Amino acid sequence: MPEHPKRIGGLFPRNRDRHPPPFTPGYRSSVVRAPQFSLVSIGASLSELTGPVFGHDSIGTDDNDLTRNHAAKDGSPIGERMIVYGRIRDETGRGIPSTLVEIWQANAGGRYHHPGETYHAPLDPNFGGCGRTLTDDEGWYEFRTIKPGPYPWPNGVNDWRPAHIHFSLFGQSFAQRLITQMYFEGDPLIRHCPIVNTIADQATIDDLVARLDLRASLPMDLLAYRFDLTLRGRRQTYFENTR
Repeated sequence: MPEHPKRIGGLFPRNRDRHPPPFTPGYRSSVVRAPQFSLVSIGASLSELTGPVFGHDSIGTDDNDLTRNHAAKDGSPIGERMIVYGRIRDETGRGIPSTLVEIWQANAGGRYHHPGETYHAPLDPNFGGCGRTLTDDEGWYEFRTIKPGPYPWPNGVNDWRPAHIHFSLFGQSFAQRLITQMYFEGDPLIRHCPIVNTIADQATIDDLVARLDLRASLPMDLLAYRFDLTLRGRRQTYFENTR
């Protein structure tokens, strides 16, 4: 098999076999969310293909540092401090610059800083759980945060979500928003998660798992995990709204 697939119409075809079927009863929410009719292709309007343009002046100094952006003066969130970094790239491996990357996550106890949260784990007053940054000219991004905890959810009798971080990427317009989740190497809950288990292809699941990178860690301070994302084509990282 060639390293790069043959182009069709100037674009790389997406391998839809990497994505789970929309209707997967083991993931209870899919029962009511799954499409009831065949997909329809609708042409994009000008407003969906252009703007907004994100610039570095739109990003605050601590927007990508979740250990500081919600903390009180001289405060610090509780939990395992870490760096999450990686590269946003296209099918050919080229980095994609100026991509807005947003993340949100639970705190170290597995609780989100959200008014609708019902899990009884304590809130962390020094942790808001969200951040954003822009990729550099080579497509690299970096966040500082704490490792989120697992939490129970009302899918089955005793279902738990693995530790994970939500990622949102914006392309050249708001209509090009993609959302996925990042998991952590070695987490035993990954194989038990009903959401993860909607994906039949193990290689696709592996693409959603960040790898520990001790070389990028800061001794006596932060561990590092690397999480690369591929946009477009047959190698595209699994995104939640492309089913």
